[in-house]
Amino acid sequence: MIPSVHVAVQIAVPAADVYAFVTDPTNLPKWAAGLAGATVSLREGRWVTDSPMGEVSLSFVPRNEHGIADHDVTLPSGEVVTNPIRILPNEEGCDVLFTVRQRPDMSADDLARDVAAVRRDLETLARLLGGAGTAGPE
Repeated sequence: MIPSVHVAVQIAVPAADVYAFVTDPTNLPKWAAGLAGATVSLREGRWVTDSPMGEVSLSFVPRNEHGIADHDVTLPSGEVVTNPIRILPNEEGCDVLFTVRQRPDMSADDLARDVAAVRRDLETLARLLGGAGTAGPE
């Protein structure tokens, strides 16, 4: 099995609102600094952005009623990285859970850096949406 780390944040905003925001690729530059550059654009049927890794393309699972916001990121090398995200209703707010998986070329330190970047991104998401975000344990 691939080593993975679950990073979570609680957001005091309804799950449906958070889900709508997270699954709109044009919002990624507002909260996902570890992935998206200044803009995300639709080019030849693919969402693309400049990232810290170079130009990447993105594809989300179809919108659904279960809070699943998984997306694939195609890196400049052609490698496809699947990012599982769940938006889970929690009374008037929600829990946002992101699973970070260690890719074959990543060291333990690289994984730790990715986890820290995802944590920062989720905390930014919580601040941006106006919910009092609290990060959960790793």
